[in-house]
Amino acid sequence: MRVVLGVAGGIAAYKSCSLLRLFTEAGHDVTVVPTAAALNFVGAATWAALSGKPVHTDVWSEITQVPHVRLGQEADLVVVAPATADLIARAATGQADDLLTNVLLTARCPIVMAPAMHTEMWEHPATVANVETLRSRGVHIIPPASGRLTGRDTGPGRLPEPDEIYAACRAVVGESEVLAGRHVVISAGGTREPLDPVRYLGNRSSGKQGYALAAAAVAMGAQVTLVSSAALPTPHGVSLRQVETAMEMRDVMVRLAQEADLVIMAAAVADFRPAEYAEHKIKKSHDGAADQSAPTIGLVRNPDILAELVQARGEASRPVIVGFAAETGDDHGSVLDHGRAKLARKGCDLLVVNEVGPDKTFGQDDNTVQILRRHHADVVQVGPSSKRVVAEAILAQAADRLA
Repeated sequence: MRVVLGVAGGIAAYKSCSLLRLFTEAGHDVTVVPTAAALNFVGAATWAALSGKPVHTDVWSEITQVPHVRLGQEADLVVVAPATADLIARAATGQADDLLTNVLLTARCPIVMAPAMHTEMWEHPATVANVETLRSRGVHIIPPASGRLTGRDTGPGRLPEPDEIYAACRAVVGESEVLAGRHVVISAGGTREPLDPVRYLGNRSSGKQGYALAAAAVAMGAQVTLVSSAALPTPHGVSLRQVETAMEMRDVMVRLAQEADLVIMAAAVADFRPAEYAEHKIKKSHDGAADQSAPTIGLVRNPDILAELVQARGEASRPVIVGFAAETGDDHGSVLDHGRAKLARKGCDLLVVNEVGPDKTFGQDDNTVQILRRHHADVVQVGPSSKRVVAEAILAQAADRLA
């Protein structure tokens, strides 16, 4: 797909670098068209390096190629992120005083704009009217998020996260058919098992891969329910069910799986929980400063949610169930060896295996996985790549099973 990425002159322009990466890693051909003001925030060299193409802001560069007409005519999608109040006003009134506004006038493909500006500017009657004008002409406007703006200001006007913009763009151009009409339930994050009112047993899972799966599934047309213990922004179009412990996650997942087409257990569920919960904070010392002993904490095993979901499904073909295995190699076998054994033991349809450890997977923006499929000997390897790209590969395999 040929994409024109327009970038207007706002501080949020730096986020568009991540949006550009999402498009290029998915194999799309992207031409970046910034405004002159945008280059005050991200330079032309950066855009050229990331896109692999020269970057221009005016209609006079490479004039023999007539870029102000050709770019719009040949594009399959034009997305402007951020779209400032000034750019929105110029687009609404049909101005053509730079390369980006010329592209917007000549494009006959879908146009997506992601506004970003201060709250007062977003809510001003002039901007409201301009946005409605653009919408009436078929431009897709992604509402801005609410949060921290430039300086100390907070409110609506924040640029949505790149994953959300990317998901919206994919939905607009019709890349969402593969999971249209499907209900997808995804778990994410590492569960917390409380010891006392202050402490808990947990793990290093950030939940980023599960959230990337949720955003990608929405982009593919699915109805998505995310069951999460993580504290990350909820992707646009996703229904969130917040949980904390393994038992809470188990109850929600078992209930939701009964009406799901696809279940993905991406959460890092704690294998054990404290046998007893202390109603008050456990003290370091109980019998004076001389007491250097530590309390003994008994553990009990948590339910195996993935195995329970497979067992509850029985011989039925739905839901398709995807498990995750965070593994480390040891004297008994490699990461892949442990993954194959787990797939046989759990009985799920797909098992996503990744190697974990210091500076590997947990909390990172990139991931490398091996996808194992029941009744298939070969392995699908994805990455190293962004977690969004990994998510799309996992969902593509799951969609094949659904079909």
